[in-house]
Amino acid sequence: WQLVESGGGLVQPGGSLRLSCVASELTVSIYSIGWFRQAPGKEREGVSFISSSGDTTRYADSVKGRFTISKDTAKNTVYLQMDSLKPEDTAVYYCAATYDDYRGGSLLVSGYDYWGQGTQVTVSS
Repeated sequence: WQLVESGGGLVQPGGSLRLSCVASELTVSIYSIGWFRQAPGKEREGVSFISSSGDTTRYADSVKGRFTISKDTAKNTVYLQMDSLKPEDTAVYYCAATYDDYRGGSLLVSGYDYWGQGTQVTVSS
């Protein structure tokens, strides 16, 4: 199995980025997918979750209204659209997968079994 993130980069405050998480040997239609981030010197935190069916999503309060999670089952890919970015969004972003929607919805690091390597997002002028 493999989860590969892409789409990170340097963006000015107020800008947008779309992150992608491509899964192989793991089907996003039967796994919950979460996005997490880790800033320097801080613990990894949950950002957003989408259930295996795609019917349920969840967001951290800090990104609610600015970030949108979605999935394309034909491409076996999950996206995180990030708008109105702020400097405090700067972090390495990871996608992760779990077979259990309940655990996935908790957005806890301990609830996920499979992790990607991460992609850097830097928000700075």
